Amino acid sequence: MSKVRELLFYTLLMAPLLMLVLLFEMVPLFGLLFKSFQLDESGQFGVGNYVTAFTGKFYLKSISNSLWISFVSSLVGIVIALFGVNALYRTHNRWVKGFFLRILNMTSNFAGIPLAFAFMILLGNSGFLVLLGKTAGIGTLGDFQLYSSSGMIINYIYFQIPLACLLMFPTFDAIKKEYIEASILLNAKGLNFWRYIGLPIILPGILGTFSILFANAIAAYATAYALLGSNFPLLPVRISAMFIGDVVQRPGMGSALSMILLSIMTVLIVFNAFILKKMHKV
Repeated sequence: MSKVRELLFYTLLMAPLLMLVLLFEMVPLFGLLFKSFQLDESGQFGVGNYVTAFTGKFYLKSISNSLWISFVSSLVGIVIALFGVNALYRTHNRWVKGFFLRILNMTSNFAGIPLAFAFMILLGNSGFLVLLGKTAGIGTLGDFQLYSSSGMIINYIYFQIPLACLLMFPTFDAIKKEYIEASILLNAKGLNFWRYIGLPIILPGILGTFSILFANAIAAYATAYALLGSNFPLLPVRISAMFIGDVVQRPGMGSALSMILLSIMTVLIVFNAFILKKMHKV
């Protein structure tokens, strides 16, 4: 009887949370799924929106651009984070380590519209660094085009690096001091240590972090919209245009694109859960 009362007690405690999940997550999700099969022109139901999404060149370009920018920014971000976290982890000065961790916490939240404006001030057409490059005769800097795919990737890489560092830092705890000492005794130093010992140990953490970075990038909206508006086809920007378009609103098509984005995110979440499960078994 006590177990039944305990179950009822915890159920009542969780009731508000369950109601929030139901009303603000599950109901909108099923509504989105239902709407994605409804054609905007005729109101009939079918898979036409999904067919259009995977055959229309403009929608395919939005999906491919989102996948490409997310992949590149995640890959570059995690490579830079590996070197940075390795250097930070080897630091024995607690003050220095704490200082950089606080910086990483602060910069990991610097994204969206403020980040886009910061890059405009530095690397826009009349940005400080661009004007400095033109004055100094540095062609690469003076001719830099922020409002392009390369400028977008740099923005994405910037907010990926701090997040990657924060996620990767606990992963290095798996490299025990005894492993390093044993590798030195066996003459496995430098690259040999990382090739045969270090990287295999932290590989699950790298893959898990990569999946989170990829999901973080592919769903990013504010930075891309503030920088290029709807001039550069990205999946989140295209979804927004379907619902709040100034000329034509296409909620059915927008719902289908949203479900495609949600499916990609779901695959990444499942992959990350699988990686975490493997890490716990090691």
